[in-house]
Amino acid sequence: MISYSLADLAKVLNAEAYISKEPHSFVHELFFDSRRFNQVSGSLFIALKTSRNDGHRYIPELIRKGITNFIVEKLPEKELIGEANFIRVDNSLDALQKIAAFHRRKFSFPLIGITGSNGKTIVKEWLYELLKDAFRIVRSPKSFNSQIGVPVSVWQMDAVHTLGIIEAGISAPGEMEALEEIIHPEIGIFTNIGSAHAENFPDRKSHILEKLILFKNSKKLIYCSDLAEKDEVIRNNLNIELITWGGSSNATFRITNTSIEQEEAVIYAAYKGNFLQFRIPFTDAASIENAVHCIVLMLELGMDVPYIQSGLPRLHRVEMRLELRKGIYNCTIINDSYSADTESLRIAVDFMMQQKQHQRRTVILSDILESGKEPAKLYPEVAALLERKGVYRLIGVGEQLTEHSAAFWGEKMFFPSTEALLKQLPAITFRDECILLKGARIFEFERIVDALQQKTHETILEINLSALESNLNFYRSQLKPGVKTMAMVKAFSYGSGSFEIANVLQYNNVDYLAVAYADEGIELRQAGISLPIMVMNPEQDSFPAMIEHRLEPEIYNFRILEQFSRAMAQRDGYDAQKTRVHIKLDTGMHRLGFEEKDLEELVVRLKKLPWLEVAAVFSHLAASSEAQHDEFTKLQISRFVSWTNVLRQGIEDPFLMHMANSSGIIRHPESQFDMVRLGIGLYGIAGGTDQSNLVNVSSLKTTISQIREVAAGESVGYGRKAILDRPSRIATLPVGYADGFGRKLGNGKAFLKIRKKEAPTVGSICMDMCMVDVTDIPSAREGDQVIVFDSPADIQRLAGWLETIPYEVLTNISGRVKRVYFQE
Repeated sequence: MISYSLADLAKVLNAEAYISKEPHSFVHELFFDSRRFNQVSGSLFIALKTSRNDGHRYIPELIRKGITNFIVEKLPEKELIGEANFIRVDNSLDALQKIAAFHRRKFSFPLIGITGSNGKTIVKEWLYELLKDAFRIVRSPKSFNSQIGVPVSVWQMDAVHTLGIIEAGISAPGEMEALEEIIHPEIGIFTNIGSAHAENFPDRKSHILEKLILFKNSKKLIYCSDLAEKDEVIRNNLNIELITWGGSSNATFRITNTSIEQEEAVIYAAYKGNFLQFRIPFTDAASIENAVHCIVLMLELGMDVPYIQSGLPRLHRVEMRLELRKGIYNCTIINDSYSADTESLRIAVDFMMQQKQHQRRTVILSDILESGKEPAKLYPEVAALLERKGVYRLIGVGEQLTEHSAAFWGEKMFFPSTEALLKQLPAITFRDECILLKGARIFEFERIVDALQQKTHETILEINLSALESNLNFYRSQLKPGVKTMAMVKAFSYGSGSFEIANVLQYNNVDYLAVAYADEGIELRQAGISLPIMVMNPEQDSFPAMIEHRLEPEIYNFRILEQFSRAMAQRDGYDAQKTRVHIKLDTGMHRLGFEEKDLEELVVRLKKLPWLEVAAVFSHLAASSEAQHDEFTKLQISRFVSWTNVLRQGIEDPFLMHMANSSGIIRHPESQFDMVRLGIGLYGIAGGTDQSNLVNVSSLKTTISQIREVAAGESVGYGRKAILDRPSRIATLPVGYADGFGRKLGNGKAFLKIRKKEAPTVGSICMDMCMVDVTDIPSAREGDQVIVFDSPADIQRLAGWLETIPYEVLTNISGRVKRVYFQE
């Protein structure tokens, strides 16, 4: 591992250094997420400023944790300068990229750079699988291809590697120049050009030209020449060796035929005077295209044809996400079983650390193959990582791990193979714990996942936790300085989940959570959530439990104030410790809350309850998303300010003010006050404001259970509501109104997506099933995936069919529908 002194890095950056701690210390780890670093010693935090966050705000916290090395755009307070080392630069992102470019120049082994609109990550992962026995490969982790991801990827390069595979993605003009300087590839692959991230380019040609910058210093470029415009732009603007493939007669790798045989595609091609044949375990056009890129690259590297032919049939679908599932015996399963390398292991363990619902953590880990490190050095490093992260049990699979078992501390067990572990699995106790499965593809850990996960039917609600974080950061970027965030997790987090969502929010440092009822808050406390929690619908019977679990009730009238005060008085030592409450004012919603005439009496009563602390005073906007009611919204805000001033004059201790909801944050920034309540926007639905800044969070998917041929004139479903007017193919799906797919959606009212086409419902929606017409989708097969919704537009459309709002669509999804959480 190469290390650099701070003086070295300051020189690279031509920047001023303020070194007061350990002046001769060396840096070997870069990080920019204050929550994620592997160890204190040797780490350098780069304080990045983005449109949604500013790393400088986390510097005091990191210094308290022991981090002493920072790259910053502005120096902190004087008292902190003496506590750590700082390199001040004009632009932190530029500094990160310059350091990575400097590091890249230390190595001369071949580096493959991949760009394109789609397929970059798949081609990279397949090349790794195909070449890992011939090279020691460094590659981009997951989909790290951005202005930040590329430097992180290149920083992994070390003297043990003999080949690099780095992907690069762009979303705007001017971005590729910096990535080229970092990657500086010897060989390029240009996968394709499409609509992904094309909205910032005036036309396709300018998009192609921007991507070509990555290859301006390369020796050769591999691409498909069948798209005439792309081929022309490349030939006219790139003066390097072009290795083309496709159906044209002058292609370097000329495809003469592609045949489909059951579940395989056979590719016939001519290359440098030879006629070749390759078989891959996929039949779709995208997979064939990705595989050909890999084939041509391997041929250009001089790999033997039989070697290439033997590797292709072993390729798998690429899963680039961490999945969180419910497991047996109240366990949580984190499935990352498609690969095992040290960088992705760190990412997976960090994700496991977010999960607070279990104190016990188990890692099931396979041998880490092709790391480039000697096992005697590698596994003590892995053991140290697991120990730092508080993993209490390791289950190791593979001969290397078994041989180096002495490197690991704590509870541990080892098995020579996955088969051996599966045989002993029933005898191993798994209960109330988080289990991370991290295995190289060859170990087939999906069999272990299947044995440990809770079995449910085939309708799944997928929740994208990375999208949730992105939406949170967008709304934070719209807040005035110092405004806090309360996240609404009531109603099972709008159908998305309980502690699974709360864990992400706590990890991302929201200030408050809000639930509807006390039992929701108690469940979060029992799952390890320590954030302050407001209860919006407190009930008298729940007051003792609320006090015990430090839940903060909404107080909306004198009756509830008296009941809560009485419950506090029955507690031992009630007057020695304050309990926090939120006072609700009714400024126009006319649902719950004190009115203006109540304020003077409210102040008098609160003064008589010194053990009760007013944490906040708040109100609720009735129509913040609707422009026609803006005057009423302004009236509500004015009333709130006026009434709150009355309370401030009577209540000695300071309190927070919160009023804005998701749409209020954007449309009425004057309502942000001290804290905002972020609700449906967090889950990807804009609610009357611009949808373009939000990312979809939830996707409801099911499968085709059966397809049958039904004659014209026959009926389908209960009550014979549908009489077919043509011979039809009718598919039955395991989703019905008990899952949240309402009865109003029957008889052609709704459409579901199968193989990118829409199939209308047929007949009545059943409790557990529904039927759709797939006559016009002849390729549909039993077992195919069916998408009920996978975008905010889909949810809005579904709400329209149901004559309701997106809130109801999401909250109606039944608890029996399996939730699968994933992080990209």
